[in-house]
Amino acid sequence: MEERLAKIRLLLLDVDGVLTDGRIIFDSNGVESKFFNVKDGHGIKMIQRAGIQVGIISGRESLVVTNRAAELGISLVYQRALDKLSPYLDILDKTGLDDVQVAFVGDDVIDIPVLRRVGFAAAPADAVADVFPHVHFTTRNRGGWGAVREICDLLLRGQGKWDEVTARYFR
Repeated sequence: MEERLAKIRLLLLDVDGVLTDGRIIFDSNGVESKFFNVKDGHGIKMIQRAGIQVGIISGRESLVVTNRAAELGISLVYQRALDKLSPYLDILDKTGLDDVQVAFVGDDVIDIPVLRRVGFAAAPADAVADVFPHVHFTTRNRGGWGAVREICDLLLRGQGKWDEVTARYFR
């Protein structure tokens, strides 16, 4: 696992069920809401400070996701990706990275083609059972409840960057 983690330069994330708990809320006016975990967001900011890029590949399209990605400084955002392998290959082309340099966190069967390609594949604890045979790591936390933060911390520690990135908090 350490060898896999050491090579990662890009973390790609699914949204519903990974960055959120999978619930989609529509109010009586049809306005969509999602719940994001602030600890996941802080984990994303920390790995960005450590030089790891972050991107999103989501099967749905949502203004909420666009806004959250902008807030976190995530520019690689692909929505309405019913075939997640196509945007994944586009990301490889744009970044010049190889499969072994990419981590992906997914929770459902739509994510399996990408999970099978990347250097480090992970799933939240509450992912669909069919996903687990295709990942290198399963989080203790559920999607939307700190699973992404768990992956971010794992990457920072696995690359020996934890102390550097968190030093300001322990002064």
